[in-house]
Amino acid sequence: MNNELNIAFSPCPNDTFVFHAWAHGLVADAPALNVMYADIDITNGLAADGTGPEVLKISYAALPWVLENYRLLPCGGALGRGCGPLVLTGNGPLAVRRPAGLAGRRIAVPSERSTAYLLFRLWAAQNVPGGVGEIVVMPFDEIMPAVRDGKIDAGLVIHEARFTYSSYGLNLLTDLGSWWEEDTGLPIPLGAIIARRDLDAEAISGWIRSSLQYAWDHPTDSRDYVLSHAQELSPEVAKSHIDLYVNEFSMNLGDSGYEAITSLLTRAADEGLVPAIDPELLR
Repeated sequence: MNNELNIAFSPCPNDTFVFHAWAHGLVADAPALNVMYADIDITNGLAADGTGPEVLKISYAALPWVLENYRLLPCGGALGRGCGPLVLTGNGPLAVRRPAGLAGRRIAVPSERSTAYLLFRLWAAQNVPGGVGEIVVMPFDEIMPAVRDGKIDAGLVIHEARFTYSSYGLNLLTDLGSWWEEDTGLPIPLGAIIARRDLDAEAISGWIRSSLQYAWDHPTDSRDYVLSHAQELSPEVAKSHIDLYVNEFSMNLGDSGYEAITSLLTRAADEGLVPAIDPELLR
């Protein structure tokens, strides 16, 4: 493996927390990281068209399009409980107040190949008779202001929006994570770390785990790095974000993690939302 490895992940606190040690040369024997910080919609596209770096953070929903060239790594990503995407609406007199009210409405989403959007489509198939109207893709940090300002009828939000949506005066229509967990009993697969199949996946996984363990052992060392990329989040919100999205699944997906991923993608393929996958390619 070369002395430098190209990687793309989001500037969100969970990613910068996990990769801080490796990005700062604190992981023994690991190559230097050349980091590209990018929104998940961008990394999903880079992986799908083959122009991305050797290692990327993408949505689990994007895996069916990239598994031929990329391998899912068993660590470093985001999967858990109580951390799912939210569907938010405004609080005006014409605001949507129940799921059926989304029929024919304009909905903003962070990516059409995001896990959030996949969960939304599975949920909407059960709860929105006739289906929603126009889907508008926006960077996730623009969605809540657009809902607040009435530019769209509802927004699908992820990450720290869970902790901040009330400050925009928005209404929680549904928590898709709670819906998924009640429906399946499984954790929610959100973001995956993938590596090109011609690379040493075991070595890369070891470096990621070492970086994560360093972060857990030295929780304040990454603070400045995390906050410098956290899009003006307060230290308290950044910490809440990390505590929610960085967990035991970040160290090792384990059997329940792989079961959740397989269930999500198989169910989505059965609905015609993603291409069918060979479960053997996930490990």
